[in-house]
Amino acid sequence: MRLTPPFIRPLSAALLLLGLAAAPAVPAVAAEPPTRAGTSFRTATELDQGGKATADASAGDYLYWSFPADAEQRPTVRATVKLPGTHAAETWRIDVYDGLRRRQSCQWGAQTRTAGAGASSIELACVLRTVRAWSEPWANDPLPGTYYVRLTAVDLPTADLGAKVAAEVRVESKDMGGAAAVDGSLGEPLVPGVATRATKESDDDTALSAVRPGDGWSSGWWSDRWVWTGVGAVLAALAGIAGYVLTRSSGRPSRVPPGA
Repeated sequence: MRLTPPFIRPLSAALLLLGLAAAPAVPAVAAEPPTRAGTSFRTATELDQGGKATADASAGDYLYWSFPADAEQRPTVRATVKLPGTHAAETWRIDVYDGLRRRQSCQWGAQTRTAGAGASSIELACVLRTVRAWSEPWANDPLPGTYYVRLTAVDLPTADLGAKVAAEVRVESKDMGGAAAVDGSLGEPLVPGVATRATKESDDDTALSAVRPGDGWSSGWWSDRWVWTGVGAVLAALAGIAGYVLTRSSGRPSRVPPGA
């Protein structure tokens, strides 16, 4: 029986570790963007913010992607559609829905555009409102969660149905934060002139001051409300006198001669 010296095994392990450390590192393979799109909300292709996705489709198909959005973010969705060489005028539209399938309005951007006959491509964009951390049950405010992008052609000529197109969608987000994220505080009074901001001498906190005198219906003790009230009272009195005179002149005389 052949015995192995006791120092051989530790030496072999040390050489193995040294070889692994000296071996060249394998570069990480960058994740390729998705090359397809879903055909409904349930089959929407997932897309990370800051990335893009491409898809080959046919004109008239509904293309769906989904992406996550958190509070205080303002997502921007951009889409580019490469059209075939020969086609009639086409109108394309991009819509964004939240997790409850509610369509979210765009603050700005070319959400719907028409490509003229023979145009090589068309670009669309939709800048959503800032995602809020909370909302009233009846409101349609954007909330944190998953959002869905739908890209399709509307008012498509019959001759162009089924034509091959290539779509590219990009999603990016801007961190708004602060007062722009709608944190429940008002930067200015809803009715200018009703309330002002006053600084306390004891600390730096602010509080609503008393009503500031000025012009308008809600200003100090004497205002134009009293003037219009007085004018209305005078007109009402004149109308009452005129009505009394008219009714007395057209009716029975106030004094009836004897024997009449």
